[in-house]
Amino acid sequence: MAIIITGSLAYDNILKFPGFFKEHILPDKIEKLNVSFLVDSMKKLRGGCAANIAYSLALLGKRPHVMGTVGEDFGEFRTWMEAQGIETSLIKVIPGEYTASCFITTDRSSNQITGFYAGAMASAHTLSFHELKNEKVEIAIISPNDPGAMVKYCRECREASIPFIFDPGHQIPRLEPEQILENIRGSRFTIQNDYELDMILHKTGKSEQELLEITGGLIVTKGSQGSFIKTKEQTYSIPPVTPRIVADPTGAGDAYRSAIIMGILCGLDFMAMGKLASLVATYVVEVCGTTEHHFTFQELKARYEQVFGEALPMPVPGEG
Repeated sequence: MAIIITGSLAYDNILKFPGFFKEHILPDKIEKLNVSFLVDSMKKLRGGCAANIAYSLALLGKRPHVMGTVGEDFGEFRTWMEAQGIETSLIKVIPGEYTASCFITTDRSSNQITGFYAGAMASAHTLSFHELKNEKVEIAIISPNDPGAMVKYCRECREASIPFIFDPGHQIPRLEPEQILENIRGSRFTIQNDYELDMILHKTGKSEQELLEITGGLIVTKGSQGSFIKTKEQTYSIPPVTPRIVADPTGAGDAYRSAIIMGILCGLDFMAMGKLASLVATYVVEVCGTTEHHFTFQELKARYEQVFGEALPMPVPGEG
């Protein structure tokens, strides 16, 4: 059975600013903002939400299918993905277009300013879950992508009774309130960070409890403060994992999502699922780049036991 990862496929340009944004943004001049940040490093890396989620899921022992649209410059990217154990047959090249590109500037407080060029991603709505006639889908995640595609994919998952996670991320401003609520409806989980949840509540006018009437649960990440998983019955507070070194937080949320998918597939309880997600996300924080981290199952298992004082309740990849 297939695990379908939808979302952006992009080249990440990661820039490091050695100061603090807050020292250069004047609150009383915000209506005519004009700032420039001289960065001291830049790396161009493979990324995008779909690629990031799929990469960590492959490290966890799965072979996910990525469904998305890319430009003519994607050849080396595809070769790399396949070498990591990611299935790329559902990725479509759009002639005459570039693959999406993201420009992320991070300051010393890990605050980020991001610019995103959609490129070929704007054609993601041309793909469809209904075309997956030879694939029985076990679970899907609808992560940030072309807004029209996100609406379409959530609707198709409901129509086909495919369990799905809705991950709106940075596309919340581009989605209408009715679209956000419709995408949440019927999802296994809706996952976002705490700021994004506030945006959803403000934009839709709904409360958390009202959202929980239409989704199986809300998963909210809070960076170094941990995360929580909330159902109609109970809220589970997930502790953070202290990184060995803080290199760059970019992509940690996507790694977290990969472990949530793994937790669902392995039937983990909410606390174990959240702890696994917290740990996997930490590996990304410890390196610069969204797909530069690595771990073996034995390394993950040992660190989980060291951090949480209990065994990782997950079968060895290939045995469970």
